[in-house]
Amino acid sequence: MAIFGGMTLDVVPALASIAFLSDVPKRALKAAGKEARWFSLPAGWPLFKAGEVSNSIYFVLSGSLGAFKAMRDGRSEFLGHIRAGEPVGEMALFQGAVDEDGDGEADNVPHTSSVYALRDSEILQISRQGFNLLTKAEPEILSAMIRLIMSRLREGAQRNRRTAPRVFTLVATSPTIDMELRGRSLAASLAKIGIKAKVVEESEGDEKPSAFFDALEAAYDVVILLSTMGDNTWFRLSMRQADRIWVVARADARPSFPLFPEDSSPAQSLKLVDVLLIHYSKSREASRPSDWLRAAGAARVFHWTEAAGESCDRLARTMAGRSVGVVFSGGGARAYAHIGVVKAMRELGIPIDFAGGSSMGAVVAGCVAMGWDEQEIDHRIRKAFVDSNPLGDWNIPVVGMVRGRRVNARLREHFGEAEIGDLDMPFFAVSTNLTDGAFRIHRHGLLRRALRASISLPGILPPVIDNGEVLVDGAVLNNFPSDVMREFQRGYVVGCDVARAPEGLSADDFIDPPGFLGWIVRNGLSSAPPIAGLLMRSATVSVNPNAGRELVDVLVLPELKDIELRDWKAYDACVEAGYVAALAALKRSGLREKCCGST
Repeated sequence: MAIFGGMTLDVVPALASIAFLSDVPKRALKAAGKEARWFSLPAGWPLFKAGEVSNSIYFVLSGSLGAFKAMRDGRSEFLGHIRAGEPVGEMALFQGAVDEDGDGEADNVPHTSSVYALRDSEILQISRQGFNLLTKAEPEILSAMIRLIMSRLREGAQRNRRTAPRVFTLVATSPTIDMELRGRSLAASLAKIGIKAKVVEESEGDEKPSAFFDALEAAYDVVILLSTMGDNTWFRLSMRQADRIWVVARADARPSFPLFPEDSSPAQSLKLVDVLLIHYSKSREASRPSDWLRAAGAARVFHWTEAAGESCDRLARTMAGRSVGVVFSGGGARAYAHIGVVKAMRELGIPIDFAGGSSMGAVVAGCVAMGWDEQEIDHRIRKAFVDSNPLGDWNIPVVGMVRGRRVNARLREHFGEAEIGDLDMPFFAVSTNLTDGAFRIHRHGLLRRALRASISLPGILPPVIDNGEVLVDGAVLNNFPSDVMREFQRGYVVGCDVARAPEGLSADDFIDPPGFLGWIVRNGLSSAPPIAGLLMRSATVSVNPNAGRELVDVLVLPELKDIELRDWKAYDACVEAGYVAALAALKRSGLREKCCGST
């Protein structure tokens, strides 16, 4: 028996319906039921928060919960969904099962993450004593729990389809947007990759109970709820049922601030929101994507052209957890190898849906996100970095060995005034914030400014100052930001790491060195003095060459042992090495079939 809303209820049927407990004898279920509490948790309410202690385990009977981890920059990282039939709070319960202080009782330990109801949910809480009764009656429960705990510990490092969002609410900001057409297009693109989707409009889903949506989620891989923003029950219901909200807006319109009613749904209040900007031919854009991001409190922006072919397929892959993100490491001139990776992926027909990187890897990722083909990337990188030294404007250092004017001019020439939200696909660059000692993720704002910060190797290029923060090269703290890409999207990650071999230094360069003018007389202005190599090596010496590799699905490690960070002329050899290594790794992975289906 258990307490529910002041009434005593028989919880044995509910306990027996939980897969983990299906083999437990009925007598043990009755005994454990005396230690159980059955309660409702409204959408948006916390089950528990990080730091709170508990001596119980919880099971979701209906609805959906979400787990969140607090990040160093104050943001909350979404860890995943906990759905009907699954336990939650098991890690704290197991960690607290040991009597470390010797008082004869198990020690309660704090939860490491916060859990909120994403929908109206019913929860069954079982005390440690009650759970012990269950495990004594059926020891296999412990083995199942240990497997679950190990799986959840790996969730931050691996793709996990169980935690992916499955119910997407598409909210139109204008009645002129044909949502039925958009829903059909998405369902067709999902079907092409073998994903069974259900599109629900107001006429079918309005005023339905939670059980209706639970049944849809059980029957389909993806559920798409179509709504238009307004003061009506279907808008509010569809928002509350969402695992993730996609705001569908016209690029030729302006957003209102704020876009949503306050706390219109848990997914909205927890920032599980993206923007889909529809671009109609012959129409003029009335706002920037960044305006829509701010108004919606969204994390990402996608662009949907009127033809809706390629962009719709990208959205479908993102919905299905089959999107492909590329993440490129820093490494100076060695980062040219990333261009070979892009060439190999396009040759094999593997799509690129997200792009990001650190230092020079961010520059190549930026080229991809701009939508440039291989010829365009080749032309622009050669012109900006190969034909003449981008770091050739040496000066007597005050904050950097070079003035940085050449780099600034080349970034402006090639990336212009493009904002990150304008790009063909979601993009990020990583820099290091020396003000607070943490790395900074650039997801919004001017692209060339983000790239300039990401490549500002300390002592070589002057830092970028942004709102009082001193930003330098991302390679200092996060040279291979695969962790950022994992957080950015839940599909596959292809990573290319070119910084595995540290650049050597010649001791002869530091024995009785000439003065600055003497070096110029002897070597000219085009050759970097030894301090450049010294600063590059010092800035990256603490970088773990293996950090982040376990987080990618396909790891590309080009053979570049004879190429140093400053070998800006070694373009063709680097690109070829990246192409050869990527081609072999991608063919072994079978990624084309995984992300796009057998067709």
